[in-house]
Amino acid sequence: MTPGTIKVWAQVHKWTSLVCTLFLLMLCITGLPLIFHEEIDSIGADPASQVTGIAASRDAPELRSLDSMLKTALATRPGEVPLYMAFYDDRPLMTVTTGARVDVPASGMKTQTFNRLTGTLVPEGEGGGHAVTEFLLQLHIDMFLGLKGELFLGVMGLIFFVAIVSGVVLYAPFMRKLDFGTLRTARSRRVKWLDYHNLVGVVALAWMTVVGLTGVINAFVTPITTVWQANELADMTRGYAGRAALPPSRYGSVDVAMATARRAIPGMNPQFIAFPGGSFSSGHHYAVFFQGATPLTENLLTTALVDAATGQLTDARPMPWYFKALSLSRPLHFGDYGGLPLKLLWAVLDVFTIVVLVSGLYLWIARVRGLRDRNPGAVNAGSPGLATPAVQRVATPRAPTQTPLSKGNVR
Repeated sequence: MTPGTIKVWAQVHKWTSLVCTLFLLMLCITGLPLIFHEEIDSIGADPASQVTGIAASRDAPELRSLDSMLKTALATRPGEVPLYMAFYDDRPLMTVTTGARVDVPASGMKTQTFNRLTGTLVPEGEGGGHAVTEFLLQLHIDMFLGLKGELFLGVMGLIFFVAIVSGVVLYAPFMRKLDFGTLRTARSRRVKWLDYHNLVGVVALAWMTVVGLTGVINAFVTPITTVWQANELADMTRGYAGRAALPPSRYGSVDVAMATARRAIPGMNPQFIAFPGGSFSSGHHYAVFFQGATPLTENLLTTALVDAATGQLTDARPMPWYFKALSLSRPLHFGDYGGLPLKLLWAVLDVFTIVVLVSGLYLWIARVRGLRDRNPGAVNAGSPGLATPAVQRVATPRAPTQTPLSKGNVR
């Protein structure tokens, strides 16, 4: 590259890195414990809720009916209407989400966990959920700012990807006169940290890119859901267009709807049911979402719409490609595909990212101070000049996650 081209890439890399670094540092710190959210959530869980093989075993114990569980949930929340039911594959637990009305915002929803073996309410903290992970997840998803926060972090993720690309471009001329992995420990502290910064960044480059892009996809879950509603859901319910929404008093049996959906989509496990009027259903249907029964397909959803009044099937089809991309990106973002070994690898690489972010910020501050010491007044804090590519860093922070739908629950 010519000196002019290097200078352009240096400016792109510098400013994209500076813009997103602090937010991505927050995402890395909150994302680290979230990698182990299942292990953390299981602490203090009721031993009765740890029965495994509920979905697959022929000898699975008899579970209480969905209608009876719904009746129990509504009895504990008088005056509210059902919004969602969600299920666990490996435990006899389910959640029921209710609200004051069908279009209540997420902040007004109340989720209760029940044991289907006993039909009783599981006290908070005993069903495998912890306030700490709930807090960290919400901070990680949208910083408690709702849609604005999700979109903002998504944009930060895109800026981060540009920083990665520009960092890779600049790494080639930087390493032209050095062997790969060279650590100039005898040089100044800034040069030594620059070498550590670049080496750790390049080693974790592929992981940073994958986690960053999956985080961007997760951050745009609300627009993705809106597109699905406007296209696939509208097409599936075209015959109901113009009809008044079905009132909760006319909802039919949930068990009948589930049986109808299972006949339409055999061999899959139910993940959750969206009641009429919510974001994932129409004003007239139980929307039953099924997931695959294998590790490769458990994150791919298929939807069955059942008329809530009659229990008759209206339509059933897989989710479109863009929703599949969202569903597959969620577990990949948190390393949920390969059990504890993969999670440990994800955690190590997350720590690498934190090192890269902190060292990159230190290098920028040291660079500005050095230039000021050599030429006072020539460089201001808002525009730290970069004379050569040797002072550039490979910025490899982590992008945001997220998800309104988590395994075994609906948020």
